[in-house]
Amino acid sequence: MQTIYPPYTNNLNSLVRTSPHKFTGTGSPARLSVHCISRSDSVQFPNGIGYSRADWQTTCAILSSKVVSLDQPTDKSSEENLNLIPIDAATSRNGSPAFPPQKALSITDLSPAPMHGSKLKVAYQGVTGAYSEAAAGKAYPNCDTLPCDQFEVAFQAVELWIADRAVVPFENSLGGSIHRNYDLILRHRLHIVGEVQLRVHHCLLALPGVRKECITRVISHPQALAQCEHTLTKLGLQATREAVDDTAGAAEYIAVNNLRDTAAIASARAAELYGMQILADGIQDDSSNVTRFVTLAREPIIPRTDRPFKTSIVFAQDKGTSVLFKVLSAFAFRNINLTKIESRPHRNRPIRLVDDANVGTAKHFEYMFYVDFEASMAEVRAQNALAEVQEYTSFLRVLGSYPMDMTPWCSSRDD
Repeated sequence: MQTIYPPYTNNLNSLVRTSPHKFTGTGSPARLSVHCISRSDSVQFPNGIGYSRADWQTTCAILSSKVVSLDQPTDKSSEENLNLIPIDAATSRNGSPAFPPQKALSITDLSPAPMHGSKLKVAYQGVTGAYSEAAAGKAYPNCDTLPCDQFEVAFQAVELWIADRAVVPFENSLGGSIHRNYDLILRHRLHIVGEVQLRVHHCLLALPGVRKECITRVISHPQALAQCEHTLTKLGLQATREAVDDTAGAAEYIAVNNLRDTAAIASARAAELYGMQILADGIQDDSSNVTRFVTLAREPIIPRTDRPFKTSIVFAQDKGTSVLFKVLSAFAFRNINLTKIESRPHRNRPIRLVDDANVGTAKHFEYMFYVDFEASMAEVRAQNALAEVQEYTSFLRVLGSYPMDMTPWCSSRDD
């Protein structure tokens, strides 16, 4: 039975602390080092500073060694040689102290801001004008965005300390789940730290002067093509559909290659960025077209109970789908609402024989189950539910416990 908990699950007998990847700029990141800390010695400080008293004391000792104490006696000869002015004698023209009193160190002073005070750098898949870029801006206003050509590159950018966060789509209200990212989150040691729900407004774009009757091909992301299939048919377009990596990339491709027989499904912002005209506006099959994005980080956030939280887990079971009922009952018994359950093939064990005999054709497919539920890992009922779930499962991993996106919908098409 393999159970993987993030560092904030302090309901265990011991905490497991994992040091973050550190990218040196040459070669691969350093290996993860795991340290066990006894429960009596574990302590959590605000803003996630330190995981043990030893770490905290060591940090304070290093910082205090670099701070000159005002009470420490000084050598006058040294002051004269260096032309130092005693603080008591240093006054401005109006009689007030020239140097303000030194502020005592606090925990907030020791909290490292991302990239040492600079803006957050957020990776996303696509080019400028993609919906993922809009989701990154909604999650982290005024952030620096980092476009990536593939989803896996966005994951790796965070792991290698090139970016602080990654924003990737997980599911759409019309097209369903983005299975690629479900598989990638198992392969990478990142944590879900937030979610963003973005209303998607698709447009049919073409080069200036091109009419709909001249379009013989429509290109876009596979999800965008699926979300607009019925509308494209109603428009009477006798055009083939072709999938590309992302929506804004499709518009860029047409503009760069001057393709006058090809249209793209993308946002109105992409049309503005790449000099395209909008042939049809709002072509999604359902006006309530929403994509849910998740934000990923190297370290999990500390769960809280003062606002609505969501927790995402993934698990596998040895005895087939018959155990699934017991797993779901662990949440139902505690009145925990499940918002999503998704199954994906177990890549390491795709097929399981019904009995021990290695003959016949009676086999079961093995699955990994992804579950989202509305509760914080700081709540006792969530901890007890997972304790019961792990009794029925062979593998359990908490992907993240994070605040729910509770922002109201905007009527603007750019939302």
